[in-house]
Amino acid sequence: MSRICTVCDKRPQVVNMVSHANNKVKRWVYPNVHQLRFKYTNDASNEVHAGKVCTKCVKAKKVTKVI
Repeated sequence: MSRICTVCDKRPQVVNMVSHANNKVKRWVYPNVHQLRFKYTNDASNEVHAGKVCTKCVKAKKVTKVI
């Protein structure tokens, strides 16, 4: 099950978790993606798509939810 946004292609990143003693441990940071039925806002065809969309794309009005 992939955690990749279908709109902006946002995907998990590997980052360093740094302690107060400056010890560095690698960890994963996952984007906040949800399974949605949606329409692209700038698309004139009004086709309904299904996929995983990050919450930043929904909040930025790149897609609109279809219920």
